[in-house]
Amino acid sequence: MKPEGAKNRGLVAFTVMLPTLIEIIDTSIVNVSLDHIRGAMSAGIEEATWAISAYLVSNAIVIPMAGWLSRLFGRKRYLVGSIALFTISSFLCGSAWSLPSLVFFRVLQGLGGGGLVPVGQSILLEAFPPHKHGTAMAIFGLGAMFGPIAGPLLGGWITDNWSWRWIFYINIPIGIVSIFMNLIVIEDPPYMKRAKMRVDWAGLAFLAVGLGSLQFILDKGHQEDWFSSRLIVALAAVSLLSLILLVIQETYTKEPIVNLRLFRDRTFASGCVVMFFVFLNLFSSIVLLPIYVQTLMGYTSFHAGLVLGPGGLATLLVMPMVGMLVNKTNPKRILAIGVLVCAYTTYAMSRFNLETDFWGFVWPRITLGIGMGFSFIPLTVLTLSHIPREKMTEATAMYNLLRNMGGSVGIAFTTTLLSRRAQLHQSYLVEHLTPFDPSYVFTKGKAAALLGFKGLGPHAADGRIYGETLRQAAMLSFNETFLIVAILMISVLPLVMIMKRARPRPAPGPAH
Repeated sequence: MKPEGAKNRGLVAFTVMLPTLIEIIDTSIVNVSLDHIRGAMSAGIEEATWAISAYLVSNAIVIPMAGWLSRLFGRKRYLVGSIALFTISSFLCGSAWSLPSLVFFRVLQGLGGGGLVPVGQSILLEAFPPHKHGTAMAIFGLGAMFGPIAGPLLGGWITDNWSWRWIFYINIPIGIVSIFMNLIVIEDPPYMKRAKMRVDWAGLAFLAVGLGSLQFILDKGHQEDWFSSRLIVALAAVSLLSLILLVIQETYTKEPIVNLRLFRDRTFASGCVVMFFVFLNLFSSIVLLPIYVQTLMGYTSFHAGLVLGPGGLATLLVMPMVGMLVNKTNPKRILAIGVLVCAYTTYAMSRFNLETDFWGFVWPRITLGIGMGFSFIPLTVLTLSHIPREKMTEATAMYNLLRNMGGSVGIAFTTTLLSRRAQLHQSYLVEHLTPFDPSYVFTKGKAAALLGFKGLGPHAADGRIYGETLRQAAMLSFNETFLIVAILMISVLPLVMIMKRARPRPAPGPAH
């Protein structure tokens, strides 16, 4: 029979993971319903993407403030209030009558959801003793990894069978249950009670403008052709200036909104950087892989999903085992293995070619999923091992901000790099499509003969050759992009080596 504390920890874990899971799901659930939303709102596809961008921008602003807001209102009060705002705004999103109203309500939903992940993570770490932090992060990791997998699948099924509005309405009963469970189960430790604090208005303004502009740039930069757009240039200047002023302001103020002093700890600072690149690697891979198989190999959306799905399942299966290993051995060893596996797998993806079969795509994705399982849990435990419990919510807020930014930068960086390298390879390959190149003359003659049997004219051969040239150029650009991401991933290994595991300390009182 399990001890009472173990039962209570299980109840706390379920209580905080419920709202955390729906918040993570909502970062991706709208993506697959965008076309239906666009049709219902009579909007263009670029306008409709604001329903996604608005949530991401407001989410990015609130995440680093979660620790400060927890101290300002009291952590339990802030958590329950965030769930309530998320639930109410979900109802309003489902009831939106126009695109501007939907965008506004998505902003509110992002503001409500932003604090759920870092606050939930800090409560989990407090509820479990230090020697069980691996188990706690395995539970959290299951939710963090399950959300991006379940979001598109759930959103697609709900949209096809009910209506796009129900991707928001489904949050309401879950949110209501979460509010009551948190009111009953969660209790604030003394150091997380509500405190009288001076509001750092300057820091708040710099944070909102700086991170809001940065998230907009990452989300819309590729669409606006980056720094060819005056808007992107202006926002980049505003973001840079605001973030510099934020660092100056938060360094010298007594009650900062963002506690940058946490980065004085070498292990915490190194861990945040490693997490940034781990999620840059993950999101780059899961965005590039379906594009590759659909555009170059002719896979349907369903078959592209079959390529990605086993990798997510592998992560979910590996995490409980890794959680137990972290409890028994030095997390740094497991983390080093995870980083190496992720880097090697992304390198293997750079070896894809136009003859690769279905399983040739699936196995690297499965291996990447295993590498993520070996990276996420030990990295989180190691990074937060030196943080005092009264600073844990602030630390998890910064940690999750770097996690989200890594994913956003990864998508923006790799899609841009892919486009630019494809143009370069295309221009290089086209140089050889001349009557003076023997290979081209031979290939054109052979293609013309084959197409002639189908009743097609001689110009059809040129079209077929040019199409294959574009395909080859795209393949080379994918290969280079995967290779660069693999190099970036392996480059963080020295940071893993300098991280130190904290000495065991007495477990804090349960947060329930």
